[in-house]
Amino acid sequence: MKFVCSQSDLSTQLSIVGRAVPSRPSKPVLGNVLLKADEASQRVTLTGFDETLGIQTSFPAQVDVSGELTLPAKLLTDIVSRLPAEDIDLEQAAEEPVVTLKSSSGEYQVRGMGAEDYPQLPMVEQGQLAQVSADVILEGLRGALFATSADETKQVLTGVHLTAAPDALEFAATDGHRLAVVQTVENADEAAASLAEMEVTVPGKALRELERILQTYQATEPIALRFDPTQVIFELGEQRITTRLLEGQYPNYRQLIPRQFERQLTLDRKQFIAALERIAVLADQRNNIVKLSLLSTAQNLALSVEAQEVGSGREVVAAQITGDDLDIAFNVRYLLDGLKALPSTEIQIQCNSATSPSILTPLGSLKMTYLVMPVQIRS
Repeated sequence: MKFVCSQSDLSTQLSIVGRAVPSRPSKPVLGNVLLKADEASQRVTLTGFDETLGIQTSFPAQVDVSGELTLPAKLLTDIVSRLPAEDIDLEQAAEEPVVTLKSSSGEYQVRGMGAEDYPQLPMVEQGQLAQVSADVILEGLRGALFATSADETKQVLTGVHLTAAPDALEFAATDGHRLAVVQTVENADEAAASLAEMEVTVPGKALRELERILQTYQATEPIALRFDPTQVIFELGEQRITTRLLEGQYPNYRQLIPRQFERQLTLDRKQFIAALERIAVLADQRNNIVKLSLLSTAQNLALSVEAQEVGSGREVVAAQITGDDLDIAFNVRYLLDGLKALPSTEIQIQCNSATSPSILTPLGSLKMTYLVMPVQIRS
């Protein structure tokens, strides 16, 4: 194997695939990245895989001799990232799993392992295909991914549930204390039609990598989703993310959302966030709990924290309120997470009582629902 490529291309692509390389691999070869150079296409392909999540990417290079080899992911990334921003020569020694990297600053030798021991990325042969625009997927991930559970014992809740309707793709995530649901509209009729049968739960880890890649994704082509009962593959031009689907029945989250509300308030999202962030300094001293007081006569919302032996705080935010006064308390972090994901200037909060779920929605084009459970106020 022998090729020449730019340092920036190799460094960027190594950092992308390296996120699928496990820090404690079950087999030594999984701590490596698979590097494949193809003389016919003049491209280099990199693959990282932890046997659940796989990331593959390719980039153009001047390939003189085809070949493939696995190299230690972290060591290779650390070396390449520190080389000068210029072309790098990479050449494999004959019959040896050793490569030499040459640049104007010097040369490095890195010993790897044969490619034959590296597991192949799963393929979806008989599954279904859906085409979805990158903007639609990014919109859904930004509005739902934050609400997934970090508790690995609740495995199905660590992912985002994707459901397709004839004209929309729905993203839902819950950790048992809050629920985020985003309905995104796909304009292309044929793309929407191809979504009609999809209902899968995708691991949050894979979707966080997808979101990271989409934030710098420049192409205009839609993202291809290939899926079967156990696997989903996201194809983004020359990049591919493959992951095992989460098993188990996802909760029937739609029945958790109340249909009618006794109280409703509309307020400025940024003002509310700023007030919450200030009062969170004290709330952090007392289980992260903040009390909200709906004051309909004064048409404002009071935020208060009583942190014993530390102090107390109170803020007032203007709001349009309908319904009776109410004191209700929340985990301030859950409120802030949801408010930062709502993409509008004004938001609406709807609630019934101090013990029933409250709903936050943006006043704008995106159809998003954020449900958060209140906490009991102890006197």
